[in-house]
Amino acid sequence: MVLENLTIRNAEPSDASTILWFINQLAEYEKLPHEVSATKKLITDSLFGENAKAECLLGYHENKPVCFAIFFHNYSTFLAKPGLYLEDLFVIPEMRGKGFGKTMLKHLAKIAVERDCGRFEWAVLDWNKPAIDFYKSLGAVPMDEWTVFRLTGDSLKKLSE
Repeated sequence: MVLENLTIRNAEPSDASTILWFINQLAEYEKLPHEVSATKKLITDSLFGENAKAECLLGYHENKPVCFAIFFHNYSTFLAKPGLYLEDLFVIPEMRGKGFGKTMLKHLAKIAVERDCGRFEWAVLDWNKPAIDFYKSLGAVPMDEWTVFRLTGDSLKKLSE
């Protein structure tokens, strides 16, 4: 799909290095590079393997990768429908403000509608005011009454025992 000088396509296994590069760029932006344990193999297995867990879109401007989005389906019990959850959306700094983020979100919204999703959701860091303002300008509503909980590493393993 080509919108606003941005060509969006589904990522392929050969894109694993590009996806990893975007993940590392996002981690730097979020001041979390120490949290990245993703590798090309893990990306290939989780996005393109037999039991793929998520999907990835890549956005190109003038044949250069400038943004990416990773998303997957969740489920709303209240709506009894799937939802589309945007795990990450990242536009390289020098290409921000050109409409590429909005174009990616529009593309994802179209996917959600085509797949009969009842919701399209994502999380944003509370310090990321530019992103929050941008999302609100699109009509997105913050879910302030919800708190995200997470189990990882040893805590996850301990609970699973």
